[in-house]
Amino acid sequence: MCGVLGIFGNDYVAQDVYDALITLQHRGQDATGMITFDGKQFHTKKGLGLVKDVFHTRDMLRLKGNAGVGHTRYSTVGGGGAEDAQPFYTKVFFGVMMAHNGNLFNVHDLKKELWEKDHRFVNSSCDVEVILEVFTKALTKQRINKDLKFDHLCKATKSVFKRAQGAYSVVAYIAKHGMMAFRDPHGIRPLIMGKRKTGLLDEYIFASESVTLDVLGFEFVRDVKAGELIWIDEERKVHSKVLSNKKHTPCIFEHVYFARPDSMLDGISVHKARMRMGEKLADKIKKSGLKIDVVMPVPDSSRTAAIALAAKLKLPYREGLIKNRYIGRTFIMPGQEIRKKSIHYKLNAVKLEFEGKNVLLVDDSIVRGNTSKAIVQMCKKAGAKAIYFASYSPPVKYPCLYGVDIPTSQELIAYTHTHDEIQKFIEADALFYTDVKDIFDSCKKGNPKIKSFCMACFEGKYPTGDVTPEVLKKVAEERLSDKSCAKIEDDDINMGGQMSLA
Repeated sequence: MCGVLGIFGNDYVAQDVYDALITLQHRGQDATGMITFDGKQFHTKKGLGLVKDVFHTRDMLRLKGNAGVGHTRYSTVGGGGAEDAQPFYTKVFFGVMMAHNGNLFNVHDLKKELWEKDHRFVNSSCDVEVILEVFTKALTKQRINKDLKFDHLCKATKSVFKRAQGAYSVVAYIAKHGMMAFRDPHGIRPLIMGKRKTGLLDEYIFASESVTLDVLGFEFVRDVKAGELIWIDEERKVHSKVLSNKKHTPCIFEHVYFARPDSMLDGISVHKARMRMGEKLADKIKKSGLKIDVVMPVPDSSRTAAIALAAKLKLPYREGLIKNRYIGRTFIMPGQEIRKKSIHYKLNAVKLEFEGKNVLLVDDSIVRGNTSKAIVQMCKKAGAKAIYFASYSPPVKYPCLYGVDIPTSQELIAYTHTHDEIQKFIEADALFYTDVKDIFDSCKKGNPKIKSFCMACFEGKYPTGDVTPEVLKKVAEERLSDKSCAKIEDDDINMGGQMSLA
């Protein structure tokens, strides 16, 4: 799960891209990058770490141009080294810079195919480089001279749809020709389009979440549709076409955890969806007859659901766990050991809120169970009489192949353990989960036009329809191999440079 954006402005856009990346930092903490184009050159800066740590004044001064593509990385494939940081560019076909959010589960097969059939070498483990190669290969086959037309881009995008298996929202800029964006045929990963009037040519933005538009002062235009290509040419004329008629199945876990609550995705308010999830969970807890003194969220993503749940049960709401704001999101941290260690730095309990009380903790999900266990232990150490643990998502039982780093079912506690076993493992006095139907209804109410969501992590039903047990096994082996072989050298921390197109 990453943050992706592209801005097509009238003058210097690097500052806007930087500010936009800050709004998308929650979607990826491993690495970040930006490429701009000034009419003659691509200027690039990429590095491992947070946005504020990678970009410096000297970088911002060098990143000239009126078009920019940016990215915050949450690694699902590869070792997470600097060579995998996005965006990517190529000198092929005028020059193209590209970034994406998502995951290709046939990336290794495509890399082999690109080498053996197309004679193109992919240097990184990042699947956007594969998408870039497939796309530009399809363009060069059309024998285009200087007159690039929208139909050419449509044919190239269809080639990506045909060869790339998985989920992807892509933003790209073709030197001296314009900015484009497309979303996979099922629209699993989000992508938003916005516009800003400046008195000159209209400025456009594509971003993973609508909050980016709000912060930068862009007007929301619409979500990019599933299987749709949008191209904004140099005259700022907008061309669009839906290239696939497959069922739209956006990721429901965006609303559970990943997206910011102040975002709108596919017409659904994340904030309101989480409120409805909390209310439905309250109905289930009420039937238990447990004596609950206070409701507390596990900050931050669960706060909205916890407030709604407490209101529905007419119980006091308290902030008993204080978060260190300088620690990132533990779920998207690379490696279980790092995640476990970070819990003790991330959260601390306010003993006065726990002492002698029956506390209902509300969290977004239970994935591996280790984080939940550490939190329960912390709360009991703070003096709680009993800790009841409630997840406003259903049990996570199956791996995600579309952008969440969960390689195997064996890593998921709900796949290998019963409800009672999970409760015992995390040391809770009671355990509650939301039903699949409840989160489906909570999201669908926000936009009744959406008939289905990707809920593969809960149900094991993959909307792309090409996921077999053999594929799951192969992907698990490849990802585990990627992680075990990863090495990050000190001199890889930052990359910078430029490519001339003069």
